[in-house]
Amino acid sequence: MNIAVVILNWNGKKLLEQFLPSVITHSKTATIYVADNASTDDSIAFINTHYPSVKIIKNTVNGGYAKGYNDALKHIKADVFCLLNSDIEVTTNWLTPILSAFTNTNAPAIIQPKILDFKKKTHFEYAGAAGGYIDKYGYPYCRGRIFDTLEADNGQYNDAAEITWASGACLFIKANVFFELNGFDESFFAHMEEIDLCLRAKNKGYSIKYIPEATVYHVGGATLNHNNPQKTYLNFRNSLFTITKNYPGPLFGLIFKRLTLDGIAGILFLAKLKPLHTFAILKSHIIFYTNLKQLLLKRKHINPKQKHYTTTSIVWQYFIKNKNKFNQL
Repeated sequence: MNIAVVILNWNGKKLLEQFLPSVITHSKTATIYVADNASTDDSIAFINTHYPSVKIIKNTVNGGYAKGYNDALKHIKADVFCLLNSDIEVTTNWLTPILSAFTNTNAPAIIQPKILDFKKKTHFEYAGAAGGYIDKYGYPYCRGRIFDTLEADNGQYNDAAEITWASGACLFIKANVFFELNGFDESFFAHMEEIDLCLRAKNKGYSIKYIPEATVYHVGGATLNHNNPQKTYLNFRNSLFTITKNYPGPLFGLIFKRLTLDGIAGILFLAKLKPLHTFAILKSHIIFYTNLKQLLLKRKHINPKQKHYTTTSIVWQYFIKNKNKFNQL
């Protein structure tokens, strides 16, 4: 089984300088690619000069995470794709347990390793932690991270587990499954497109696993940090896109409750003197309404027997019942 480690880059020379060496050192069994999203810095020249063994795919436009990977992966032949953020440090033998899991009987289609915080290596990192889940209203959370609460890694999630979604920061997927799913939904641009991809995989009956023996360290927020209103906009909009496309059963009552919760979030942002984030939520709703017809047409692949959530409301559990650790849910 051959694996392609594919790093999406956009004007990220500094990140490549810092993190590409660890990928090259610890990924001897893989072919390494940098998929460049029409960068205007000297990222490509840097790679050609210092790491000529790295293969480069030049995308013609910056189509974000979704289109960037869709365009690049068409040009790569491999059994497994590893979609790796440019701000990740990998560790010795990180690929070994992943490849072992893919070759086991009843192998999963998608795998995520343990993702720890590069800046605080004793703790899980926001984007994925020890594997992702989602509640009834489309709010994602992780083993090791609920909203902004990050747990210390004390070995409490050192068990391989079936998860609902794998983080796009470091996502392994069988190539044939990626293409069967027609890749990422490019209307997402960035943020939560991996959750949408994973729910579509679940709707087809595929398994998604967290493998703790593989560890990576993620900086996070290298493209958009959590305080950026654009990130708030994309997260809220794409969350609505995700549940509309993928959740079975009656939809409009669910969407109405979700919009109510978003309204409360907007009020909380105002109370915290963050009006731009409130406007970002309002904008996300407007764009959601304008795309609703197209989103409803994408519901054809839904498996009516597939229940994606295990927690009714993570908002209620976290903010009302004060449960801020996954093993308290």
